[in-house]
Amino acid sequence: MLEYFLVFLVGFALAIILGFPILKLCRKFHLSQTILHYVDKHVGKSGTPTMGGFIFMISAIIASLIFLRSELYLPILILLTMLGYGLLGFVDDFIKIKHHKNEGLKPYQKIIGQVSIATIIAIFVYFNIGSDLDFFGLKLDLGLFIIPFIIVFYVAVTNSVNLTDGLDGLATGVSGSYLLFFGIIVALFTSGYNYSIISFALVGSLLGYFLFNCFPAKIFMGDTGSLALGGVVASLAVFTKLELILPVIGILFVLTALSDIIQVAYYKKTHKRIFKMAPLHHHFEKSGVHENRIVAVYIVITIICGMATLIGYLFVAGVL
Repeated sequence: MLEYFLVFLVGFALAIILGFPILKLCRKFHLSQTILHYVDKHVGKSGTPTMGGFIFMISAIIASLIFLRSELYLPILILLTMLGYGLLGFVDDFIKIKHHKNEGLKPYQKIIGQVSIATIIAIFVYFNIGSDLDFFGLKLDLGLFIIPFIIVFYVAVTNSVNLTDGLDGLATGVSGSYLLFFGIIVALFTSGYNYSIISFALVGSLLGYFLFNCFPAKIFMGDTGSLALGGVVASLAVFTKLELILPVIGILFVLTALSDIIQVAYYKKTHKRIFKMAPLHHHFEKSGVHENRIVAVYIVITIICGMATLIGYLFVAGVL
């Protein structure tokens, strides 16, 4: 257990150490975010440096590599997948910066990139890890259907995390809270030491990055960070076969994505809106709730869901 605490500390320290020079470089090369015109409450944030995801990505990778043990190819593959999604996000951010607008890759281009990476992972998992899922000790074998399931799972998770990145510290705080309890569950109820190491390295790195990203944010993670974060969150779930607990602990990822889907579908059909603005956190913001309060409530809800999931596993294991 000491290693989990140490990798958390190393990730946290590295994020703080790397944060200052990366922030300085982003400012020097004018790698700044253009804010959508209809997000009126965020007009003052225009020009804030972006691509801050490199801070926690690099920190988590270094911290993980220090503490990972034998049979490294699977955890290395997870880290490479995070980099792959991060590279896709980097291209998206670069296009936005170059053309000084909030539209980077076309939606279909982003989906093609996400599906391509997910397909490679899905095929690998089917032939090397297996086709079963685990939900509180219950096993579900999907057989060949694990391949389309994993592809859809990656696309859903990466886009949900990406959509959650809409307020200062929101995606950072929710993802860090999710990974904390995910790492604890993996450490206590599986033999996945390396997966817990990556989880806690990310928790520490995200906490260090949060100091730069909390309101008022000095730097945004950009799609570089949000897609990388979604990719590694999905990968950890897939490689531990715990995909089905993600929507339980990460309920706010689910609600964020659903609110956006419902808003778009309803508007296309009726030309009316259910929410003042989607995703859901912008609805609350439009209703007069300060973004700090929204972020705090989202984090607390994620922690409560994480604790409930942990208690569920303890009950199934006969500890409670």
